[in-house]
Amino acid sequence: MTGNDAVARLRAAGCVFAEDEARLIAEAGGGDEGRTARLLSRRIAGEPLEHVLGWAGFAGLRIPVAPGMFVPRRRTELVASLAIALAPHGGLVVDLCCGTGAIAAAVAHARPDLRIVAADVDPTAVAVSASTLARFDASSLLSDLDAALGALAGTVDVVASCPPYVPTAEIPLMPREARDHEPTLALDGGADGTALQRGVLAASSRLLRPGGVAIVETSEALVELTARAAGDEGLEATVERDEELDATVVVARRHTPTSSASSRA
Repeated sequence: MTGNDAVARLRAAGCVFAEDEARLIAEAGGGDEGRTARLLSRRIAGEPLEHVLGWAGFAGLRIPVAPGMFVPRRRTELVASLAIALAPHGGLVVDLCCGTGAIAAAVAHARPDLRIVAADVDPTAVAVSASTLARFDASSLLSDLDAALGALAGTVDVVASCPPYVPTAEIPLMPREARDHEPTLALDGGADGTALQRGVLAASSRLLRPGGVAIVETSEALVELTARAAGDEGLEATVERDEELDATVVVARRHTPTSSASSRA
């Protein structure tokens, strides 16, 4: 099959960037026409390109992705860039709901001075992310939010997270690639979309040191609810946006206690 044939088939299947996808699939096929044809068929059948290739592009890195896993979105690069900017030298960053470990990998790659711990409730995600993060001397562990992170309570400088935030009723409206090929666990944010965000912010209130920050991806539709949830946990929330990435993030800081001089009688 020629490259033009692959492009035509991809375009007919509705792939907007058919030329780029054909090139990447041919590269993944490694010159084996049979393997390339099988990969192309998977993509034409509707499987996400990242599952077909075995990796997703994120912050200049190729992040391994196994079939059936949540694919990291480019907008989540804002979470990673803020964590890179806000973490103090030698600090501790925790990636909650880590999935592939894309945020943790991007932060570790840019800031080798940091200690990075990633956590997820999905064993497949932990296995894949642990392998990815090992080359950065970072770790990933199985944990329902901070359940297995008790030893880190009050010591974390940055919690970075892209928790599921699609309202349950809106999942059937998502693109077929997501609703048919990604785990519902990684998409479903509960009735109003903030259930897991609230869980991450509650965990952050326990994990963060005074002055530490939680960086939580959200959407424009949910941003007020996300910020309010941060306030409910005693965190001071601000909002960061990146128009190019179409990204919205709540940055929630744990207050630093202030001391007052005692009065003398």
